[in-house]
Amino acid sequence: MQTYVVGGAVRDELLGLAVKDHDHVVVGSTVEAMLVAGYKSVGKDFPVFLHPKTHEEYALARTERKTAKGYKGFVMHASPEVTLEEDLARRDLTINAIAKDADGKLIDPFNGIADIKSKTLRHVSAAFTEDPVRILRAARFAARFNDFTVASETIILMKQMVAAGEVDALVPERVWQELAKGLMEDKPSRMFQVLRECGALQKILPELDRLWGVPQPSQHHPEVDTGVHVMMVIDYAARQHFSLPVRFAALTHDLGKGTTPKDILPRHIAHEERSVSLLKEVSKRLRVPNDCKELAHIVAKFHGKLHQAPQMKPSTLLEFLMQLDAIRQPGRFNDFLKACEADSRGRTGFETCETPAANLMQKVLEAAVTVDAGTIAQQYSESERIKQAVFEARVEAINKLVPHQRN
Repeated sequence: MQTYVVGGAVRDELLGLAVKDHDHVVVGSTVEAMLVAGYKSVGKDFPVFLHPKTHEEYALARTERKTAKGYKGFVMHASPEVTLEEDLARRDLTINAIAKDADGKLIDPFNGIADIKSKTLRHVSAAFTEDPVRILRAARFAARFNDFTVASETIILMKQMVAAGEVDALVPERVWQELAKGLMEDKPSRMFQVLRECGALQKILPELDRLWGVPQPSQHHPEVDTGVHVMMVIDYAARQHFSLPVRFAALTHDLGKGTTPKDILPRHIAHEERSVSLLKEVSKRLRVPNDCKELAHIVAKFHGKLHQAPQMKPSTLLEFLMQLDAIRQPGRFNDFLKACEADSRGRTGFETCETPAANLMQKVLEAAVTVDAGTIAQQYSESERIKQAVFEARVEAINKLVPHQRN
């Protein structure tokens, strides 16, 4: 029995990055031998175990054979006869197919070290085409290591996979999982750039894919192209280390611009409503989690209205605050403002622009929550009168805190 550290731990060490988790491959062992040695079995689809002391993952060396479309269409084979090189050969990218033995010696049968030095994301073998998830993973690694380039021959394979319908066999949960991970990388736009280049984005997120080539008014959007704008928005959100819900909202806030009638371009009248409708379809199709879905909904619906806040009177500001449910959900409201900040600054030449509307709405919320609704409720017996009294008190509080906002 021989064990090797493999995959991300070896890659990140060679890149000089912090290593978070260690994955191990075990050669020359069996399930029974691992259990006798005290390892705990946790693998469902193939033999994976937890070390009795470190709790790190140890997987038996295995090979796989393609039997059907999709990422589950495989038969796994693990036995003491499977070699380390055979196990590494089934991995996706060469930079992930490097192993290190107990003495620290590197085993690199597919030249992953050379690809790390040349900053290249390259498939290990033609077996890459057998698993459509690898398209998403390659794109995600392009977002993580954004100074790496996907090898041209790997892009060709990815295009062939898309043409063969492999992407169509992906299950929604796995697509969302990879997209979510990619959105949380350092430069998420690189993921979508790679997915567009190989044709996978049109299959996975056609609502997003159609944004490229759609013009916007140059006085507000010097970058003009809507797809370019959205990529700038998500990259800004990444630089600010915003949460996944904020980044997903940033990604989907302008989907409606892809369906704007051509005869009114570059204007996008009522694109917010169309964005909401398309977002519902996307969220249902990809089974997007509620926190991401709900924030994206209010950002898509109200990001345009936010810019009108400085012209609103106090009562209208409060009504807008209530539409956003900001008093009950201040955390989500704060995320809404972050997504709108990313939208505003995700434009050429506007990267450091002020956000007066967002600042104003923060003050409006601060004023509204100073009102003690419970005390007011004790003064009236009718619910409608209570609501009216609370509303009036909050308007007055807004008037005092934001005196320039007059009725």
